[in-house]
Amino acid sequence: MQGMKVIVIGMGSMGRRRTELLVKNYTQIKVSAVESDEGRRKRAEEEYHIKVYADLETALTEESPDAAFVCTSPESHGNIIMECAVRGLHIFSEINLLPNRYDEILKESRMSGKTLYLSSTQLYRKEIELIQKLVTQHQNKLNYHYHVGQYLPDWHPWDQKREFFAWSSKTNGCREILAIELPWILKTFGAVKEIMVWKDHLSSLPVDYPDNYMIVMLHENGSKGVLLTDIVSRKAIRALTVYSEDLLIQWRGTPDSLVTFNLQNQRMERVDTYLNAETKPGYAEFIIENAYLEEIEAFLRKMEGDSSLERYTFEEDAETLKLINRIEGLI
Repeated sequence: MQGMKVIVIGMGSMGRRRTELLVKNYTQIKVSAVESDEGRRKRAEEEYHIKVYADLETALTEESPDAAFVCTSPESHGNIIMECAVRGLHIFSEINLLPNRYDEILKESRMSGKTLYLSSTQLYRKEIELIQKLVTQHQNKLNYHYHVGQYLPDWHPWDQKREFFAWSSKTNGCREILAIELPWILKTFGAVKEIMVWKDHLSSLPVDYPDNYMIVMLHENGSKGVLLTDIVSRKAIRALTVYSEDLLIQWRGTPDSLVTFNLQNQRMERVDTYLNAETKPGYAEFIIENAYLEEIEAFLRKMEGDSSLERYTFEEDAETLKLINRIEGLI
């Protein structure tokens, strides 16, 4: 990685997060960025002491980076990824929400042999890793219910509504929650065989899409789950219960909230998953920085030919987005 050049495209919350982690943990990598908004551009230059360009073309020409982190709003990802791909860059993409130009992106990646990496941060959470292990070891079918919600105006209060993609119907808040949570749910409980969905409006929020979903899924192995997602809950919430005759797991989204039932002593016991969990001021308590850093390391390792840390691909995401479209009733 010595002498490597990386460009971060977009200095919103995720772009700043990736930049901060890169600058702090990979001093041997030269980091630059792209941001069209002048205020964000100046803030990033002052905070991270990097060069931030106003447009992508100038940045790519002057910096000649080896890799790009695509951290703009999801609807723009497809075109930006393709532009970087045809220039021969390794690419790290935040969640896309829309499969824009996926076929072209995958084809170009295969032809160039360059790394294509897709973020799925939940798969790097230590709690999720342990839940997956316990469920896999259990082998028998089970039930679960999982509620993930947060009041939409609280997500990015520093952004104007028109600037934050979660207010848009195409890349809406409930869709983002599904794109974040379904990858680990599907990998843990298996492919979906049957599905039922109820959706409507519970709030007075000025959105033109359902603000809550109740989703019941029957997995191919016989396990069943109820997934509740919403942009209505006034307190940010993640609440999971997994159960069967001889297994009980509960998790409230934070590193210190994972508990399992000990059959021997008939007690719920806390499971420690992090020695040092890092959080960020202004974010919900279940947003852990450690997993974001692990994703960066997985991407850099993949660039060097080691894919052992990669946990989610564009191909898998294409199937996840098909399921989300089905849930939303788009197909």
